[in-house]
Amino acid sequence: MKLAQFYHHTELRLGIIKEDELMPLAFAGDFQSWLSAGKPLTTVASALPLAQIRLAAPVNRPGKIIAIGLNYAEHAAEGKRDNPTEPLIFAKFPNSVIGPKEKITWSTKITAKVDFEAELAVVIGEQTTACKPEEALSKVLGYTCGNDVSARDLQFGDKQWVRGKSLDTFCPLGPWLVTADEIGNPQNLAIRSRLNGQLMQESNTADMIFPVAELVSYLSRHFTLEPGDLIMTGTPSGVGVFREPPIFMEDGDLIEIEIEGIGTLKNQCRIVGS
Repeated sequence: MKLAQFYHHTELRLGIIKEDELMPLAFAGDFQSWLSAGKPLTTVASALPLAQIRLAAPVNRPGKIIAIGLNYAEHAAEGKRDNPTEPLIFAKFPNSVIGPKEKITWSTKITAKVDFEAELAVVIGEQTTACKPEEALSKVLGYTCGNDVSARDLQFGDKQWVRGKSLDTFCPLGPWLVTADEIGNPQNLAIRSRLNGQLMQESNTADMIFPVAELVSYLSRHFTLEPGDLIMTGTPSGVGVFREPPIFMEDGDLIEIEIEGIGTLKNQCRIVGS
């Protein structure tokens, strides 16, 4: 099932995507409210043309955004880093979340080196504490495309990653959430990014150092995962900062994140307040 969050006038509502239509849920509330209410799935009778709908991020109020660094060996290698022996954890703040077709924005007074990172984003479906790896995937509600947008000058200048990863609009998600039952094995999905149509990253989630089940189990042993929490599982090689010469996103650029079985997340870049 593809579950989408969309704008109904000024409110956020939920619907199920079927081909080129959206079936609104009868539930009147956003994603987090729907989780709290027990995930009711009754739809209304009339479908809406998807082309006429403004989609929002499938998860709009995550309590936690837990990101994993250096989770693909080739990405660690391009940054001249050894593979981590345990998951490398950092946080992105919820203010960074935007949806498909919303603009990634920044001021050149703050950063001049804004990079892209294609990532599989995992959405937790139930409260999870100290679960075993073999139980971990049953705690996952679904998956979506994520872009761990990164201000590299802040990230490397600060010697830690939170500020450079958490600027407003720096966590695009979408275009919808695909439920875990439809994905099945999350470790066999093609993942790629394109900047203005040019292929930048191309890999497969099979190349993760720490697979999704291991990440969920590991994280849940250190802190409780709550419904709606988001795990950004790391990016493959090909990011802009490690290219020769480096390639950073610029005003007007279009960045696309595509993951097999999910879809394509598209966002345009816009420099503001400079």
